[in-house]
Amino acid sequence: MTTSTPDSSEGKPYSGPSSSAPSDPTARQARKPISLPRLRDMRERGEKIAMLTAYDATFAAAADAAGVDCILVGDSLGMVCQGLSSTVAVSLETMRHHTDAVARGLRRANATAWLIADLPFGSYHESREQALRSAVVLMQAGAHMVKLEGGGWTHDTVRFLVERGVPVCAHLGLTPQTVHALGGYRVQGRDDEAARVMREHALALQDAGASLLVLEMVPAALSSSLTAELAHCHTIGIGAGSGTAGQVLVMHDMLGLNLGRMPRFVRDFMQGQPSIQAAMAAYVQAVKSGEFPNDAQHAW
Repeated sequence: MTTSTPDSSEGKPYSGPSSSAPSDPTARQARKPISLPRLRDMRERGEKIAMLTAYDATFAAAADAAGVDCILVGDSLGMVCQGLSSTVAVSLETMRHHTDAVARGLRRANATAWLIADLPFGSYHESREQALRSAVVLMQAGAHMVKLEGGGWTHDTVRFLVERGVPVCAHLGLTPQTVHALGGYRVQGRDDEAARVMREHALALQDAGASLLVLEMVPAALSSSLTAELAHCHTIGIGAGSGTAGQVLVMHDMLGLNLGRMPRFVRDFMQGQPSIQAAMAAYVQAVKSGEFPNDAQHAW
């Protein structure tokens, strides 16, 4: 079933009759494209970075129109789109397919958001060279940056990628690709030794060249401390408190849609909003103002 008429030019705004991303040329012209220098400037002036996942063209365009700074094509699509029990079975080809779709949607909308794509489980674990080959697949599909999980053994891989022109977002704390090794979806970094190791890995990832660092289900005090220590690597929290440089949520969670139990760190932004795009805009506003997350409700 077709919901919009294809535009002959990918440079024109996404304007199909059923599109959920109405184009506002004035607003789009006023916002400059997000880049690594602009993310650094946002951090320096204290502006929170708002990140949201998207997995297709229309929702990506809607997120951009709502003011989302960074769009993550997350391997969480395995759970919210494919119905899998974890992200482990998501393939590189699946990530390429969704990254390509999101990138097309952003181009058609003349979007300004920074596009990040997850390297899925098994696509970067074998060697640095394998990681580069996988990153090339996602970058050629339209990603501006790739994300990988874990610390320690990943430091050399991050350096290898960055030295070859691939921007990298790291990910510490709860790393869903290794959820079986972690023993489930549990808060990470609670005790002194775990916090020490996480700090060591975070600093090493920054030294290796990672520009962003997702902290997932990490105690708020530790996340805030790490954010202060990482001058050149901007932390993005999810269940990690309000002290990070930015926030990310899975889009479906943010809209109150979940096949299982809603995580504690999620807020349903669809409540009281007339449309999905309005809910996305409310999320952006709440992140920018510091209203979300509320450490008493959404953190540990």
